[in-house]
Amino acid sequence: MQTQEVEIVNPTGLHTRPGNMFVKKAKEYTSAVTLVKGDKRVNAKSLLTLMKAGISLGDKVIIEAEGPDEIEAVQGLSSLIASLTE
Repeated sequence: MQTQEVEIVNPTGLHTRPGNMFVKKAKEYTSAVTLVKGDKRVNAKSLLTLMKAGISLGDKVIIEAEGPDEIEAVQGLSSLIASLTE
């Protein structure tokens, strides 16, 4: 399992459009991808569960991936979060 903590820099957090972009990217990987915010663990490949986590600007989340492309998944999703500025 690969993990990485990242800080949300997007002013709207991971809601609606940026959340959808994140989920779409997560679905590109075969590994299971989970996003952890505090005591909440959500499936990063589901927009509905991602929205329920309420991830906002300044929140620190952990991206976890487990599977054959886990390293690429964590790196790719971390880069995406850093680039979201909408």
